[in-house]
Amino acid sequence: MAGSPTARRRRLSIELKKLREENALTCAQVGQALDWSGSKVNRMETGSGRVQPSDIDALCRFYETSDELREFLKSLAREAKTRGWWQVHGAGVPEWFNIYIGLEQDASVLRQYQCEVLPGLMQTTPYARELHTTGAYMSAEDIDRAVRVRLERQEMLTRPDAPEAWFIVNEGAVRSVIGDREVMREQLERVLESAALPSVTLQVLPFDSGTHPVTGSFTMLGFPAPEDPDLVYRDGITDAVYLEGEHHVREYTRAFDGLRAAALSPQRSVQLIKSVVKEYAK
Repeated sequence: MAGSPTARRRRLSIELKKLREENALTCAQVGQALDWSGSKVNRMETGSGRVQPSDIDALCRFYETSDELREFLKSLAREAKTRGWWQVHGAGVPEWFNIYIGLEQDASVLRQYQCEVLPGLMQTTPYARELHTTGAYMSAEDIDRAVRVRLERQEMLTRPDAPEAWFIVNEGAVRSVIGDREVMREQLERVLESAALPSVTLQVLPFDSGTHPVTGSFTMLGFPAPEDPDLVYRDGITDAVYLEGEHHVREYTRAFDGLRAAALSPQRSVQLIKSVVKEYAK
């Protein structure tokens, strides 16, 4: 079973929706049978509302599930209420990003394309601080919290069960100066260190690689349990989009494969980054 509260909440939503669909019922029909509103059933299935163990009892009696399934779903509901380590940082981590971190922590496969900045899982403190300082307004305290969370997230790449991570970065992200040249030199050296990890593959998409079927950065997450479908994550300044349908995942997989084919090989990507490091060291 997935470990983070976010992943448990997502798994619970998936299981509840599957039960309803197996019984060929609508949310309104289930709600009417249990003297609930149809919107309450919908919130349970989309993860937008808390699910109490008593709700699980009522649903499982109605669906006539096994005792084992009922207890499993109740345990998911209880554990979904716990707080992840990243949620103690308050406004330093917006709610829409809290969701992503919880899912990221449980991913077994990570595919990411970055077109403007270097991956958060590879960022140094000065680089990350500069991005937060020039982004949406945050207090100095919240910036400290946001940077701390970003650095703690990076530990997942060195865990014994680290996800299989594949990063593609646009050459513009490698050459754009964030902060100053010294910040960039240290940042690119960190990227090279991360790229050397056994679970990490890094490619640079060069300026002369032609056109691509994407219009911005995105991340694809895969999970070890077959019951937890892959998803696509895209964020902005104030919100994020989570895409879970098969069509979305298929098209973004196709786009990532296209980027991977157009990008430099991992070896040539490292050579390019090393050449830029030398330029910043002058």
